[in-house]
This record gives sequence, C-alpha cells and structure tokens, in this order.
Amino acid sequence: MQDCSRAESPEVIQVCWDNWVTPLPFRLPWPRPAPSEAPPRLSSSAASVLRSGGPGQRRAAGRWMNPVRLMKVFVTRRIPPEGWAALARAAEVQVGDFSAAWIPRTGRSSLTWCRPTPPPPSPRGRCQVEHWDSDEPIPDKELERGVAGAHGLLCLLTDRVDKRLLDAAGANLKVISTMSVGVDHLALDEIKKRGIRVGYTPDVLTDATAELAVSLLLTTCRRLPEAIEEVRNGGWTSWKPLWMCGYGLTQSTVGIIGLGRIGQAIARRLKPFGIQKFLYTGRQPRPQEAAEFQAEFVSTPKLAAESDFIIVACSLTPATKGLCNKDFFQQMKKTAVFVNISRGDVVNQDDLYQALAGGQIAAAGMDVTTPEPLPTNHPLLTLKNCVILPHIGSATYGTRNTMSLLAANNLLAGLRGEPMPSELKL
Repeated sequence: MQDCSRAESPEVIQVCWDNWVTPLPFRLPWPRPAPSEAPPRLSSSAASVLRSGGPGQRRAAGRWMNPVRLMKVFVTRRIPPEGWAALARAAEVQVGDFSAAWIPRTGRSSLTWCRPTPPPPSPRGRCQVEHWDSDEPIPDKELERGVAGAHGLLCLLTDRVDKRLLDAAGANLKVISTMSVGVDHLALDEIKKRGIRVGYTPDVLTDATAELAVSLLLTTCRRLPEAIEEVRNGGWTSWKPLWMCGYGLTQSTVGIIGLGRIGQAIARRLKPFGIQKFLYTGRQPRPQEAAEFQAEFVSTPKLAAESDFIIVACSLTPATKGLCNKDFFQQMKKTAVFVNISRGDVVNQDDLYQALAGGQIAAAGMDVTTPEPLPTNHPLLTLKNCVILPHIGSATYGTRNTMSLLAANNLLAGLRGEPMPSELKL
C-alpha cells in the first residue's frame, strides 16, 4: 500500500475499513463529507497528523485503508422511514468516534468512493443504496437500468420481477426482498433456478388486514357509503322503517376462503359479533386452527351456498385464480354479501358485475381488483351495492413501517449470507 503520509496530490480517495482493527490512537481532524458532496481536499492539519504520527499510528492507518468493493442495492420506490433508516445505516460512514477521511494520493485521475466496513455482524458499510425517488411505480426501463449489476433488490408488490428483469440484473443478483406478504409478482421458478434468495413480510400485516376486512364487511353489509351519500344529497328526509336497511352479523353463517393467518385473524374479530357458524375452505383441512372458531371445513360450492357472508382471504395460485366466477356467484344466496381482501385475480370481475347488477347477490366489498388501480369507467364503479377500496389492507402507519423494516432486514441479512428474519423457502 502506498505511503499516504507523503501524498501531496489534490486528488483524493476515501479511507475505508476492510477489517475490524484496533481504533486509531487519534481522532481524525477533518469532517465527514455528506454523501452528496464532493470529497474535500486534505487540510494542512490533517496532513500534519498523518505525517507526524508514530510508526504504530501509521501501521494502524494502513490497515484501515484497504479499499472495499461495495454491494449495490436497488430500491424500487420510496419506502417508510424505519426501513429506509435500516438501509441508511448499512451505508453509514460513521464508525464509533471516527469518520471516513479523504486522503490525497498521487497517480490517480479519478475519485474512488468507498464506504467503511465495521465489525461483524453489523451490515453497516457493506452496500451502496440507490432508489427510485418517487411514490409512484418505477417505469420498466428505469427499473431495468437501476437493477443492472445489483446484488440486492428491494421491491414492492407492483414491481413484476420476471425473467426479463432478472436478465437485466445479471449474475450479481443474490437477494430479492419484497415489501409484501404476497409473492405472485415474482417469477419464483426462474428465481429459484438462479439461486436467488427471497425475503417477504408475512405476519406483520395480519392484524391490519384483518381489521380492514371486518371494516369493509360492515361498510358493505350496512350500506354505509349509500347512507353517507343520502345525507349529502338531501335524500335523508325522515325516519322510515325499511329505508337503508342492510344485513346484520348476529346469528349468521360466515364462510372464509383461506383459513391462513389473515383468515384466522378475521374470524377471531368476527366471533364477538355473535356469528352462529364459521365455514372455511382451502387446500386441506386445518383442524387445529379451526378449533378456536368451531369452523367446519367444506367444499367451495357448499361454502358458497350456505354462507350469509363470504370473505376471500386466500393466496393467489393457479388453483385459486378465477375461483369466484359465474358458477360460484350463482350458488350464493341472494341476500349474501361477498368480500375480497386477497388478490383481484381470484375473482372474475365481469361475472361479479353481472351477479350484483342482476340481483344474484346482495352486495360486494373489494379491497383488491384487476387491474390496480381500477379504471374510473369500470362497470363495477357504477353500482351502489359494490364498495371498492384502493388496496389499503395494510395501510396503517405502524404496519407499513414494520413491513419496510422487515424488508430491509431481510435484504441485508441475505447480503451477509445470514438467515433472513422472514425468508420464502423456494
């Protein structure tokens, strides 16, 4: 390594820490530059410190000045602050009492930018984070450019990670972390073939999504949007015995398609309303989970025929795509209310429109649609008995922050080659 104490050139490189060593026996006297700033020239006081340091100081400095290769991370959107803070710490320059220093070095015509690597197991300093600085989805071409050469990708459920994008990323890509519990936007077979690890965010959004499901069910069955509109447009004149009547939950039968984490959380919240019976369907019976609600495992047709309220909470798979179609709605009671908080593709929306418009079922509430956002001229939006929300199941401040933090920690753990807090086993 070159003797930096004799350097006179104004060209600069950043001091980097490749291994954890004994701290330098002096405080570096120059300030750390902000990441957006050009590195400053070495001050005369700083040069004096390095030149006057003893052999031990010089050797310690030498061990700390091996450049390190950064791992590139690309984030496809602005994410909530807790997750972003975790990523920022991973690229943090400060280590203990010492800041990154800029040392003049001869024989260089360009700047070499590095970050420090602190002691294991901290991930700080191991990655260079780039992101699409917008709340709106990143255009496909920008996504391909951004992910090129990346070692890690943090994406959202609106980002389709397919073979084309994986090819654009190249062989460096080792970790994909999605800020979602659903993974239907990921080409899992292709990802598995390339040996890429996947992190996701289950559990942390269960409560928020279950709360939203119950809210949407009550909003739909008690016709709250219609009632609010009547107040606003002058339709509220006097009390009438049957005006704005809906359907109550007490002594009803609730059918849940998918008794997973979210399905169970929904049933748990509905039970105090006086539900008479829970039915559920899925890939297989879940007797241990169902015992809490005395829920009965039935076929999909039987669930459709016997339920007063149906809530779809299953994952989107080839088996569930288009599950709720014309035949399904024809089997439902005319007084039944249908709610979907899973994925839009589980429902055939044309068939749902016909069922609602023709009085085959009473009402529907949807937090998910195909596509998203739903076009403003879509026929479903013309119906008073259809309540559509803009996919806000996990939209609480606490939940979204927790999701972003888990997604960031999954990514960083994967880059370190460590177990992820929540890894999808492929």
